[in-house]
Amino acid sequence: MARKKNEGASASAAPTEKKQRWYHNIRDAYRLTRQVNPSVTWLLIGVFVLVMGVSLAIGFAWGHPVYMAFFGLLLALMLMMVLLATQTRKASYSQIDGRPGAAGAVLGQIRRGWNIEEQPVAVNPRHQDLVYRMVGRPGIVLVSEGPSHRVTRMLEDERRKVSRVAPNVPVHLVQYGNESGQVPIGKLTKTVQGFKKTLTTAEVAQVARRLQALGSTKMPIPKGVDPMKARPDRKGMRGR
Repeated sequence: MARKKNEGASASAAPTEKKQRWYHNIRDAYRLTRQVNPSVTWLLIGVFVLVMGVSLAIGFAWGHPVYMAFFGLLLALMLMMVLLATQTRKASYSQIDGRPGAAGAVLGQIRRGWNIEEQPVAVNPRHQDLVYRMVGRPGIVLVSEGPSHRVTRMLEDERRKVSRVAPNVPVHLVQYGNESGQVPIGKLTKTVQGFKKTLTTAEVAQVARRLQALGSTKMPIPKGVDPMKARPDRKGMRGR
């Protein structure tokens, strides 16, 4: 009995993990962004001063300075959050750009309407060149990661494989990278989502099931490259 009491006392004495508050997330995002872009502080201050100045000017001209000051404060805070989110995304992308698995981390942020393979479907183990496969309403999208002269053949090989399984489905090839003709990391999501939609939701699920038979290449991808500091759960991101 004494032993159980001691164990219970030890468990109760153990410190509980503090819950992450929303303002902690904002603080962490600001610190991350400031490390990469120190001018973010002045950008945020500039937005606040500009919005408040315009709001007060309109308020005095309109005869309701207090009302417009309150409205301007809310608008300034909202625009500051939008600016911080944009700058944080750019800072995060700049930190992972060029690292193995960077393209997969960015694509993993697409949360609806896409079926994304959990592992790369093609790997060059010597150079760590990768090819990711995803299925959405635009069809099948193959995204490479590596120099153009090496990944071009990898993409074409994967195109032939998926065309045999889904011959009537459009296949789009995208090269992530900073060379001429490649898509930089900041425009990768927009490029993938910008393709013309040709399939229905039911057809997307059907094509995804066909492609599962092809499997994927198992290769450990370095952790810690997710812009949100968390490994994306791509199974949960499969849209229906």
